[in-house]
Amino acid sequence: MRIVHIITRLILGGAQENTLITCKELARRGHEVTLITGPAIGPEGELFEQTKGQKYKVIVINELRRAIEPVKDFISYRKIKRYLHELQPDIVHTHSAKAGILGRFAAHSIRRAKDEGQRAKDEGRRAKDEERRAKDEGRGMRDEGRNLKPKIVHTIHGLAFHPYQSEWINKFYIAIEKAAAKRTDFFISVADAMTNQALAAGIGRPEQYVTAYSAVEEEDFLGPISQDKKREFRRKYGVAIDAIVLVTIARLFMLKGQGYIIESAKVLSKRFANIVWLFVGDGNLAGHYKEQVRQLGLADRIKFTGLLPTSQIPLAIQSSDILVHCSLREGLARTLPQAMLCGVPVVSFDVDGAREVVNEKTGRLVEPKNVEQLTAACAELIENKSLRERLGKSGREFVKEKFAPGVMVDKIEEVYKILPAGHDTL
Repeated sequence: MRIVHIITRLILGGAQENTLITCKELARRGHEVTLITGPAIGPEGELFEQTKGQKYKVIVINELRRAIEPVKDFISYRKIKRYLHELQPDIVHTHSAKAGILGRFAAHSIRRAKDEGQRAKDEGRRAKDEERRAKDEGRGMRDEGRNLKPKIVHTIHGLAFHPYQSEWINKFYIAIEKAAAKRTDFFISVADAMTNQALAAGIGRPEQYVTAYSAVEEEDFLGPISQDKKREFRRKYGVAIDAIVLVTIARLFMLKGQGYIIESAKVLSKRFANIVWLFVGDGNLAGHYKEQVRQLGLADRIKFTGLLPTSQIPLAIQSSDILVHCSLREGLARTLPQAMLCGVPVVSFDVDGAREVVNEKTGRLVEPKNVEQLTAACAELIENKSLRERLGKSGREFVKEKFAPGVMVDKIEEVYKILPAGHDTL
């Protein structure tokens, strides 16, 4: 199959890692894959390095940006449409909000052009007195959309509407998503929670949805890392060898929840002398959080690593004892199964798809924004090493193979294959 994936930008992030794994695995299976994306602008880091040497093609549209910019958005739409004409894909598979909207509208407009061309041809046959004009118009349409009627798939990594923004903005996003849904053959959700939320908002039909958990390169996290490397990692960030480390891997950005962790650290740091928090990531709130930590006198207890390459994330997790994730909105945070694969227990806010992997046997779920519950859950794990080990072992067994790249891409291929046969559900 000829498959085009479209995503807004290749920053360090779960949706982006998911898309790159998908493209790599599909190309490995013999499909002709192209990835269309925008520039990786921002402090979050970029993943273009991972596309080098792969068997799929990458096209960068400079105007494709995350923010709403009408002029750039229109140019991006026209460029996506032109590339689709050139590539003539069987499948157009979109990811993220902006690329999801522009990509689906562009793919559907091409599909409609072919339909119109065929109707023009039929009318020409029925009306001999207009035969030449009808044939000319039909040929023009066919040249524009020659043999091109792609199936359109969209992956929901997260939803643009959520409780933490104004009602009118949510209504705007929902209206756009409903319009795009009419131009979508199938949805792939990274968690059942995403499907339920989308359907509750009136987006698509139940038979259009399937869940495929976002793949993790499992061997990178399952493989043991030497004690020497873990000690060296701790030394690099001034963390004692015997300290209990609570790691958070997330952009330093609004709604990612580091502020709640800092609030809990104010209490826990007084109660436990040997605990350290490690914030892995960067973002526009980095300066704010560093200053807050300094003013609270916690600079020796809360460490900032800045951006780490994806290859070092397994080391960061395995060098820690507990993973804490307090984002207020996620599809299903990849850092949760990543930690579980490393045998590290997790404490997470109970949002979106978190409860699909976090339970009493694998970690602790906490009511969103509830610092008291967060503090109690962390304290329970800090105090009890055997509990940490038991939860970590159970978590590893629970997620093993569920997040393997092959499992995810098997499901995606199933979707691709059933679409031409009449959009049956899986």
